[in-house]
Amino acid sequence: MAADRDFRLIAITPEHPVEMEGAKIRALLENGWYRVHLRHPSASRTELRDIIESVPLQLHDRLVLHGHFDLANDYNLGGLHLNRRCPSPPPLYNGHLSRSCHSLEEIADCTCCTYVTLSPIFDSISKHGYRSGFSQADFYRLEDTGHTDVYALGGVDCEKIPILRRFNFRGAALLGDIPWAGDISKIKEYSQKITAIC
Repeated sequence: MAADRDFRLIAITPEHPVEMEGAKIRALLENGWYRVHLRHPSASRTELRDIIESVPLQLHDRLVLHGHFDLANDYNLGGLHLNRRCPSPPPLYNGHLSRSCHSLEEIADCTCCTYVTLSPIFDSISKHGYRSGFSQADFYRLEDTGHTDVYALGGVDCEKIPILRRFNFRGAALLGDIPWAGDISKIKEYSQKITAIC
């Protein structure tokens, strides 16, 4: 990894909205996380809007949508995340884009994206049976993709951050290791622990 760049953290929300989600997102962002991705594949447009509005306005530009992309017209958000469920941005959208990738070849094709996630780097914490798809030799080939902002996703926890920092990852995206079901104090405690490592 480039020595002059900080290792950034992206939080991904769980499949279903959690209690006090806006406050938990705020706690993560105020404790140094780069972005929070609002994943929630089954959430309604209204549910997603309520979550966005529960986050302070000054933090909206650090929220990224995984669905209901039309909400980007109503808020100053940090971008849209493209994946198999939502593979294309809306017409005329000119904000930041990110994309889920599952191979080095996919990364090379993402020239329009500000950053990409690459998964599964390690065995997943949140998806049973979702096994690592890469070797350390693959990590050394990240530079060959031509993309400088690749975030490791899948099975990332505090213990694996030092491993990722040895390679050219821009940062890590975490889901299963974040104590989303806990109270605000658990989120803050976890956030302080992991940001200290980064």
